[in-house]
Amino acid sequence: MMSDSTLHKLLPVLLCGLSLPLSMLMWIGNLAYSKIASDNLESVIPPTRWLFSILMPIVLMLYGLKRKGINKSGAALGLFCAIILSISSHAFFASLATFFFTSSRATKFRANIKRKFDADFKPGEGRRNWAQVICNAGMPTQLALLYLLDCGYGERPIDFTQLYRSSWLGVGILGAFACSNGDTWASELGTVVGRGDPFLITTRKRVPRGTNGAVSPFGLLVSFLGGVAIGLSYYLTIRYTVDSKVLAHSPKQWPIIVFGGMAGLLGSIVDSLLGATLQYSGLDTTNGKIVERPGKHVKHISGARILDNHSVNLISSIISGLLMPSIAMQFWKVF
Repeated sequence: MMSDSTLHKLLPVLLCGLSLPLSMLMWIGNLAYSKIASDNLESVIPPTRWLFSILMPIVLMLYGLKRKGINKSGAALGLFCAIILSISSHAFFASLATFFFTSSRATKFRANIKRKFDADFKPGEGRRNWAQVICNAGMPTQLALLYLLDCGYGERPIDFTQLYRSSWLGVGILGAFACSNGDTWASELGTVVGRGDPFLITTRKRVPRGTNGAVSPFGLLVSFLGGVAIGLSYYLTIRYTVDSKVLAHSPKQWPIIVFGGMAGLLGSIVDSLLGATLQYSGLDTTNGKIVERPGKHVKHISGARILDNHSVNLISSIISGLLMPSIAMQFWKVF
């Protein structure tokens, strides 16, 4: 009988091996549906795309499990989201992968310092669960489904004149991921770099590190850079997957990087505003740590106990995903 350790070692190989028959099954199903529904074979997703869009998400999730960046529930839901995003556009999957890698590293950065002021910090806190996957990838996945149903699969340049719907949805997905990444960089790096205390975004009053809604110049800077990282990955994917002739007749694509940075900064600001007003922050006077619920020895700092951190992240992602297409459409011509 196979031991647990042997099964654990063979599991990645088995999952990767299943990607080929599974991708072929998906392709056959897509082919049959397209034939029956419209007799239009142009809508059939090729088997190579199915293979890439199943194999690479499996590899990404296995890597996350091995590196303890995600737990089993998060990996299962993340796999579904990654497949949808990759089938729709590889630029969407590149954005997800960039967010996953960079935010996981940011979460683990100087974890020993975060333990000192965050009462909810636990060993292994860098592992994302299913709730965090929904909050960070739920909005982009929904937009990717709309993209797939409305525009079909494939990578397309941002062109609000000729390709309005795909451009709107693409920038929406970019904005949502950039928001999540920018906010993660700000909260995870901004709280452990520098010496001075941050200030509350609503009152500019100095507050302890870890307070919800607190910002600092460095935190705002890295939130912009976190968005730039998403924008850069999106831009490079478009640059090297879209036909050069199509790009030659499209607007400049490099502003994607700038709008990614703007989305990261916007998302961080929205998150901070929600955190400062609708998320409770208090100081536990017994140990000097920040808590998110009132108690006997807790001194209130800011916010009402209406939303938790997951809710704030989800709302910020939705707002950024809906606002960024309109912002990009208005200011793209400036570049």
